[in-house]
Amino acid sequence: MDDLSKINLSPQTLPNMWDVASPESVDLSSATLNAMREAARTDAFKKIGSILVARHGKLVYEEYLDGSASTLRDTRSATKTVTGILIGIAIDKGLLSGVDAKVMSFFPDKQPVKNPDPRKEKITVEDFLTMSSLLECDDNNQFSTGNEERMYLTEDYVKFTLDLPIKGFPSWSTRPEDSPYGRSWCYCTAGTATLGGVLERATRMKVPEFADKYLFGPLGITSAEWQPTPSGLVMTGGGLRLKSRDLLKLGQLYLQGGLWNGKQVVSKRWVEESTKPHARVEDTEYVKDTEYGYLWWLKSFGAKEKRFRSFSMLGNGGNKVSVFPSHDMVTVLTSSLFNNRAARQQTDQLLSDYILVSVK
Repeated sequence: MDDLSKINLSPQTLPNMWDVASPESVDLSSATLNAMREAARTDAFKKIGSILVARHGKLVYEEYLDGSASTLRDTRSATKTVTGILIGIAIDKGLLSGVDAKVMSFFPDKQPVKNPDPRKEKITVEDFLTMSSLLECDDNNQFSTGNEERMYLTEDYVKFTLDLPIKGFPSWSTRPEDSPYGRSWCYCTAGTATLGGVLERATRMKVPEFADKYLFGPLGITSAEWQPTPSGLVMTGGGLRLKSRDLLKLGQLYLQGGLWNGKQVVSKRWVEESTKPHARVEDTEYVKDTEYGYLWWLKSFGAKEKRFRSFSMLGNGGNKVSVFPSHDMVTVLTSSLFNNRAARQQTDQLLSDYILVSVK
C-alpha cells in the first residue's frame, strides 16, 4: 500500500480526508479567527497544541502551535467518549444486549469480589456510561477508594472496579432518587476502564481491533495509539492518541447522525440517545450548568446573552472536541496544560470569545 503521506495530493483527492474551504465561504469571520491565532500565541494561553474548525462539513480553520497535523494528541479523558461510541456500535450490531446489560455478568472469572453486596449485581453498562453507578468511586476526591490514582497502582483495572464498596450518601450529598434524571453523577475513570473489558467479552475482539474495524476504518483513521494497562487490556478511560483531524472526524460523525461517506457507522438512535442528558453534573467553581450523556459532556458556550448548546469530548489539559448542531460546526482544541485548573478555562475562552464570535 502506498504511503499517502509521501504523495503530493490535495486533501480533496485522498480517501476520507477533509474538503478545505475559507472561513468566509461558510460565514465565519477570518478577522476574528486571525485574532484568535495571534492571541493563542501570547502568554495568556499556555501549551495550546492545535485549533481546528469545521463548518458545513468543510475544514475552514487549522492551526498548529505545537507539533503538526501528523502529531498524535494525548487528549486524556476524551478517550472515554470514544469508548461510549464503541459501546453503541456493539449494541447496534447485536453483540451487546443493550445499556441495561449487567456488568458483573461479563466477569465470572473475577468473582467472588471484595465488599460483596447484592446491589453490585444490578450495576449496568448505562451506570458506567453516565458516571452514576453506586460504586464508591470519585476521581475528584483524593480519599475515595475508587480514585483513579489508586487504580493505576494495581494490575487488573476491572477487578479493582468490581471490588469497590457501595458508596454511602451523607446528608450533604444528593441521593439518586432526589437527583435530576434519577442518577447521582460522580466522575469515575475506573467504570469507563471496565467498559473496555465489557467490550472485549461481548464482542470477542480486542478493543483496538474492534475500533479499527467498525469505527476508525470507516472514517479513514489509520493512526491510533491506545495505552495498555498492566493486564493487557487497553485503557478505555483515557490516553488514546489521535491526530487532530481525526478527532474532528469523530465530532463530524456525530454531527451527521452517525453517517460517514454514505455509511451508517453508528446508528442515529445511538447518537441521539448518547447526546441527550442522563445525569446532572454537580456544579463546582470550574464546571457549571453542565449535564452528561453517555460519556458526552452537554453544556453551552458563548457570551452570556447568546449561548449555544454543544456536546463535547473533554480531557485533562483543556482538551475538547465540541459539536454545535445549531451552527453545523465542529471544533477541536488540544492542549497539554495537564493538571492545571486554568486549562479548561483557556480553551473555553478560545471557543466563546473567538470561534463562536466569528460566526456571522
